[in-house]
Amino acid sequence: WDHGCNALLLPHVAAAVLQRALELLALPPDGTPRLLLDIGCGSGLSGEALTDAGHAWLGLDISAAMLDVAVEREVEGDVLLGDMGQGVPLRQGCFDGAISISAVQWLCNADRSSHQPRKRLKAFFESLYRCLARGARAVLQVYPENSTQAEMMVAAAMKVGFSGGLVVDYPHSTRAKKFFLVLMVGPSSYVPQAKGTDGADEPMSEDEDVEMEDGGQVRVEGRQRKKHGKPKGSGKSGAQLKTKGWVLKKKAQMRGKGYTAIPVDTKYTARKRKKGF
Repeated sequence: WDHGCNALLLPHVAAAVLQRALELLALPPDGTPRLLLDIGCGSGLSGEALTDAGHAWLGLDISAAMLDVAVEREVEGDVLLGDMGQGVPLRQGCFDGAISISAVQWLCNADRSSHQPRKRLKAFFESLYRCLARGARAVLQVYPENSTQAEMMVAAAMKVGFSGGLVVDYPHSTRAKKFFLVLMVGPSSYVPQAKGTDGADEPMSEDEDVEMEDGGQVRVEGRQRKKHGKPKGSGKSGAQLKTKGWVLKKKAQMRGKGYTAIPVDTKYTARKRKKGF
């Protein structure tokens, strides 16, 4: 059971997600190494990114087999076998931050008859809050199955004392959308900003590949979807038209669900952009 980034993400996507998690962690850029906790570390791929960034780390995972792989790969961090749903068994206030890639959402599932998701989420977030230093942050990238799971995770974190909330990058994309639960210990003026909230600058999706052609042109290959007639609200070309009203409605829905970092509505919202040369 590897909940690490190598289980669910392609290598180039995993690297981008890890860099985004570090960006949201917003560690002070003073060159001082920090001690970080990697929850669901798997074979240590995410930990290697922390090492490359100059930090020390400890990884926690429930899979002994994946931790054996991490040891065989001679990762520089320490690894610990444990079930995050039973709590993080680490000393109080010893970590400067925590990350998790594609792991915490599993606590929302009852994989065994003895598993009670709300109790497991409570045990996890209580222990995570306890082991983080005052002012530290945790960035947990998750894949909730639905809004109910997202709300469960946010509510469980808030109940134990965390501040923060859910940051959703590229919320209008079905393939590029990423959920990050950004949590702070104690009061903070830090406000994480989501990417792609206006539908622009969507990154390459997980099932696309990039290849250079002759003359320096970039060719992107990805999953081809069959089109059955024109999508609702589409123009002559079949592309969906995202009007200002549509964008404002979506933003209002996300605010109603408790998502943070939704840009304010202005006269520039959903404006048409000129085509590049």
